[in-house]
Amino acid sequence: MSADLLKNPIFHDESKAREWLEARIWRNGPTCPHCGNADQNRIRSLEGKAHRPGLYQCNECREQFTVTVGTVFERSKLPLTKWLAALFLLVSSKKGISAHQIHRMLGITYKSAWFMMHRLREAMRSDDLSPLGGEGKTVEIDETVLGRQEGMPSTKHVKGWVYRNIVLTLVERGGSARSWHVDATTVGTLIPIIRANVAHETAVMTDQASWYKRLNQDGRFASHDTVDHSANEYVRGHITTNTVEGYYSIFKRGMKGVYQHCGEKHLHRYLAEFDFRYSNRIAVGCNDEMRADKLAAGIVGKRLTYRRTDGAQL
Repeated sequence: MSADLLKNPIFHDESKAREWLEARIWRNGPTCPHCGNADQNRIRSLEGKAHRPGLYQCNECREQFTVTVGTVFERSKLPLTKWLAALFLLVSSKKGISAHQIHRMLGITYKSAWFMMHRLREAMRSDDLSPLGGEGKTVEIDETVLGRQEGMPSTKHVKGWVYRNIVLTLVERGGSARSWHVDATTVGTLIPIIRANVAHETAVMTDQASWYKRLNQDGRFASHDTVDHSANEYVRGHITTNTVEGYYSIFKRGMKGVYQHCGEKHLHRYLAEFDFRYSNRIAVGCNDEMRADKLAAGIVGKRLTYRRTDGAQL
């Protein structure tokens, strides 16, 4: 974050922090998270009448609420000022920021920082299921391995297994990225994901891996072109997978240099983090403050708890 941004009162004043969050979640005034009532005549402020600042009551369901109810911030004992500081640090750090760094900078415990960062990653998870690409657009597809590959020496011996995680990524040139943690690089695993997430009129580009050979055998896409990495071919005219390779360059530098270790069950949240920052980068006209606004809007309707409720758990 810039020095000027650090002077923002939302990082020092709880009331200003709450007002900032309310302006991004309730753009048309308070909305009851319990029943969905948005009629401002049926919602009243309890400010000054209760010990909790920013408390409202819905006259439809009679429930009380604040702006954090129904979000990943719900029931957190950490001040909103620290939540917003962590939020801005995460969206403005190109390769991520570790929980240890958050723990030191914000003066909170490492356990709290770790859980805080996973909640923010959950908020970064996109609910947009519309296909990437479209007429006149190009989507590059590739997969990579995070961790040691089979046949590589390992310091952790597990009876013949060498641990690895496979990531599949689709990147629309000049647009968004979408990634998955997959079980294997097989036709049965990859092709259904690609076909469900790429529009029919799209020009698709991959390397010459065997599992992509029949990707467009039914003429589903506008075209399917490949580059032969085994022959040291990386660009042939406009045909290349360098865009998705660039995404992986940032992703791997972050995972190896910043986070260093990632448990398999949490990998999907780290992918959501890198997808979010890539899809909302400067090149598509999104600066740090705009990225923070988008993440603030994304906290609604998502919960992440230590124990299972109706939703996700760590």
